[in-house]
This record gives sequence, structure tokens and C-alpha cells, in this order.
Amino acid sequence: MAYKLVTLGGDGTGPEVMREGLRVLSALSKVLDVAWEVEDIPCGGQFYLEHGSRDWPEGAEERCDAADLILLGAVGWPSPTGPGPVLMKDGKMAGYSPVIGNRIRLNLFANVRPVKLYEGVQHRIHGANKLVWQPGQVDMVIIRENTEGLYSQVGGKLAPGGKTELAIDTRVITRRASEQVIRKAFELCKKRNKGAPKDGKLRVTAVVKDNVLHGCRLFQEVFTEIGEEYPQIEKDSAIVDAFTQWLIGQPEYYDVVVTTNMFGDIVTDLASVLQGGMGMAVGANVGKDHGMFEPIHGSAPKHAGKDKVNPIAMILAVKEGLDWLGERKNDDRLVRAAAAIEAAVVDVLRDGHPLTYDLVGEAKAARCSEVGQAIADLALQKLAQSAS
Repeated sequence: MAYKLVTLGGDGTGPEVMREGLRVLSALSKVLDVAWEVEDIPCGGQFYLEHGSRDWPEGAEERCDAADLILLGAVGWPSPTGPGPVLMKDGKMAGYSPVIGNRIRLNLFANVRPVKLYEGVQHRIHGANKLVWQPGQVDMVIIRENTEGLYSQVGGKLAPGGKTELAIDTRVITRRASEQVIRKAFELCKKRNKGAPKDGKLRVTAVVKDNVLHGCRLFQEVFTEIGEEYPQIEKDSAIVDAFTQWLIGQPEYYDVVVTTNMFGDIVTDLASVLQGGMGMAVGANVGKDHGMFEPIHGSAPKHAGKDKVNPIAMILAVKEGLDWLGERKNDDRLVRAAAAIEAAVVDVLRDGHPLTYDLVGEAKAARCSEVGQAIADLALQKLAQSAS
């Protein structure tokens, strides 16, 4: 039977990187005899501007509910009437439904972001590409609570006479959501069984602001309670503002990190710098029954249609999705495909070509489609080698 795959290309460069992810997926699936029933659902700001009522079609929620796997590109499109993105009538960004809506409705409570620096990746610093952090010293996973916090939509605005005078966003932290994501962090640490690059210790770090915020005190309390069930794992806590400097200055200390929604949103984007930028960073939105996988970069409207942006994050999102689904369905073909994709990405990065402008600069840059095709070809080779 075919697996049901929903693709949400979205806005701007989202459909372009999705195309390359599907190129790699299709190449491997043919060889492994894996069938997909693919349903592409348009969504985002451009869809809303065209249709005017919703940011994706009627029935999209049910189609996502029924999917075995969801892949998301990127959403967000500039408003034609002013600064900022296209907003819907309810004030939410057009693209809310497929992203935050899916996370909350499907209880995708954990946003799992691997932060791994591959050999050959350079960092863009002061306008030049150079090696700053050492491969092997950056290998952690940050897990962000994905369903509440400042994204709980509790709050609103007062606009007497049409001019906004007051805006309130209320941060909601519950024991249930904290327990879900913290337990996920400890279980992942145990499953990875790697330990931090610095000392090899299995370690889970809670990132909080519990010296000030009530919600963080609850999160830390739950962290301490659940941590007692995992005596083999070291428990560590960090105040979020201090954590940002330690993350950049000593990333080798971290194994698995867990935090609340907004803190996680910020520190994971910062962590992407360690791995070569947003074009390398993956987000896995997972719950007990559903999974949605995405690159964490935005839609980059200024680059749309230019075949320019880095597709590697999207391709690695496909890899993460295959690993997740392969484990759920006990399908070794999907796990083998995931391993082949990562091995191909490693080779391309180590060789230094073809790569996009963000990794090698404009003068040496390859097109997005060239990178996708090269990874697809190499993944097929890796798959053949693993079978021989």
C-alpha cells in the first residue's frame, strides 16, 4: 500500500526547495519500491491573496489528519498594502493554519531540531565563508515545546478609533505540555546514546528564565521531577540569556536541550549559525500520532523563482521524516533511504560542490536544482553500496 504524503510548499522559495526534496525522495523510492500517494496543498500568503478567505483550501485540515507524513516548505509573503507579511482578517499571518495550526491541532508537541556541523561546511562571518567551529564539536538536539507559550493566542489588541493602543500576548505554560516535551527530551537523549562532544556524558539541559518567570519555574519543576526517572542522564539547567553565549562559545558541552516555545524559537535560529546557517537547519514537528517536517528558514521572497536558495535543509527534512515514519511503520526501506540521503549530503559538503551561495559565496555558487540533483544521484549510489 502507498504511504499518504501531504506536501505544503507554501510561499516564495518554499515550493522550490520542496521540489528538490521530492526529487531525492522519488529517486530513492523507485529503487526501494516504496509507493507514495502525494497530495500537494497550496497554502500561505500568496494563496490567501488569491482566494481572500482562508490561507489554505477547505478540507486541508482533514487531509493533513489522514497523512502518514507531512512535508512543509515555508510560508510568509510580503503584504501589498504595507510593511510586514500578509495578515488574515483575524490578524494572524497568512500561513498560520498549515504551520502553527497543524502543530496545535495535531498535538505536534515537540519541535525537534538537530544541530550538527558536517565536515566541509563553512560559516559566513563578516561577509566571508570560513571555518569557525569544528565538525564533531557541534552535535546536539534542541527540543522546543511546540503548542503553547507565547503562541497560545491568548491575548489581543485594543484599538479605539482604529489605532492600536494596547497589545497583550499572554504566555501559557501547562504541566501537561511541559511533561510531554521534557519526557521526549530524556527519551531522545537515551536513544541517541552519544553524549556531549566535550565529555561524552549523556546530558539534558533545560533552558529557562526561572529566576523571574512563573511559567519557567513550573517548567523547571517538571524537569526536575521527570529527571529523577533517568538517573543515568545528567541534568543541567541554564538561564536563557546566559545560554545564548554558551551555545556559541562552547557548543561542545550540549547533548540534548529542552525549552519553552518562544525561547526555543529564538535559540534554535541562533544555533543554526553553528551548522552553517538556516539553509542547513531542519525542524521536525512530532507528536504521538503525526509528524510534519520542514526546513526552518523562511520563504525568502526576494529569491523566489531564481533557483538560488539552499535545498539541503529541505532534503534533510525529508531524511528526518523518513527516519520517523520508518520507525513508526517498522519499514527498513525508509530507514535505509534516510541513511543514504544523509550520506549523500555529507559527501557533497565534504567535496565542496555543488553548493549554493550561502555556503560558498556568489562566485562559486551552484543552482538549487543542481544541488538537489547531485544529492539525489549520490544517494542512489550510497543506497547501492549499502546493499552490496
